[in-house]
Amino acid sequence: MTAGIDQDISGSPDVPAELGQCYLDLLVDVSRTGRLLRRGELESLRALGERGAETGHGLQRMAAHCLAATRQAWRTLPGITAAVTVADLRRTGDAVLAATEAALAALGEGHERAQRSAVRQEEAARREFIDDLLYGRSDLGLLAEHAERFGLRLAGGYSVAVAVGDVPYADVHPLVHRVERELVGRFGDRDVLLATKDGRLVCIAPDCDRAVLEAFADLALRPGRGYQPVLRVATGRRHSGAGGVVHSYEEALGALDYAERLALPARRLKAEELLVFPVLMRDREAMADLVRNVLGPLTAARGGARPLLDTIAVQAETGYVNAEAARRLGLSVRTLGYRLERIRALTGYDPADALHRYTLETAAMGARLLNWPEEAL
Repeated sequence: MTAGIDQDISGSPDVPAELGQCYLDLLVDVSRTGRLLRRGELESLRALGERGAETGHGLQRMAAHCLAATRQAWRTLPGITAAVTVADLRRTGDAVLAATEAALAALGEGHERAQRSAVRQEEAARREFIDDLLYGRSDLGLLAEHAERFGLRLAGGYSVAVAVGDVPYADVHPLVHRVERELVGRFGDRDVLLATKDGRLVCIAPDCDRAVLEAFADLALRPGRGYQPVLRVATGRRHSGAGGVVHSYEEALGALDYAERLALPARRLKAEELLVFPVLMRDREAMADLVRNVLGPLTAARGGARPLLDTIAVQAETGYVNAEAARRLGLSVRTLGYRLERIRALTGYDPADALHRYTLETAAMGARLLNWPEEAL
C-alpha cells in the first residue's frame, strides 16, 4: 500500500519526486512509535520545501498531496492496524496528525525560505541593473539584454524623471509603494521602471509614453492623504538607447541641483527649460570672473553684498515693478530706490539700462550658482 501511495505522490508533476517516500516513511514510523518528528527530519522536510519552491512546485499542491497520502495510508498504518482499544487508536491518531501538522509546517518554512531567497536575488539583480543603467558602467549590449528581463527595450527613446523629498527614499518607503501601485494599476508593467537611487525616486519610461512620467510627477507631488509629497520632480529630455537613459537621468539630476542652488519656486521641472544654466556654467572660470568684476564691489556696502544681490534677483523676478519688488523684499519703495542707487554707484551698472540690467542679472545668477559671497571665488 505504501508503495502504491508513493507512486501516486512522487509521480505527480506537482510535487518533488522524493517527497512522497520521505513523508510516508515518517507516517509509518510515527504511527508505530507515537514519537514526535526529530530535528533532522524536520530540516529534511524544510529542504524538500525549499527544493520544491526552486523547481516551481507550489506549496498548496505539496500540502494537498501530503494530506491525500495521509488519508489514503491511514487504515494501513502499523499503529492503526495494531490498535486494540479506542484509546490506542486515539493515541496513534493524535501522533500521526501531530506529525502531519509538523511536516506541513516544515515544508512551508522551507518553501517560504526559498521564496525569500529568490526575492533577495531578484532584488539584488534589479539593483545592479539599475546601477549599471543609470551610471552607464556596463557593456551596452549586455545592458540591453538584461533590460529585457525588467521590461525595458532600450533601442527606443527614453526619458527619466527624478523626485526628491525631505527624507531619503528607500524601496520600502510608503510613498514608493503608493506611486508604484498607482502606476502599475494605470499603465501595467510595459516599459516602465520605478526605483530608488541615492535616496531619490526614479521613474524610467519610453518617450512615447509621456503620460507615464506626467502621472509619476502628479502622484509624487500629490500622493494623497497620509503620504508626504516630494519637494520637486525633474524630467530629463528624451534620448535613445542605454546611454540615453544615463543622459536623461543626469539632466534630471542637474535640473534638481540648479533648482536647489537658485531656490527656484517651481516644483515640477523640465531639463529643456533650464538649459541656460549648463550653458552659463560651462566655463566656470569665466562666470567667476564675471561675478568678481561686476558684483565684487557690492561687498563694500553696509551689510555686505547679500541684500543688494537679493534686490537684483527680486527685481528681475517681478519684471522691475518697483512696488511688487519692494513688497517681496519687505521694504518701502523709497528704500528700494536707495538700494538700486547703491547698486549703480558701487558697480557702475545702472538697473534702468537694458544692457546693464542683463549684465547684472547674469552675474547675480552666476553668484547664486557659485554660492557667492558665502563661498570665495
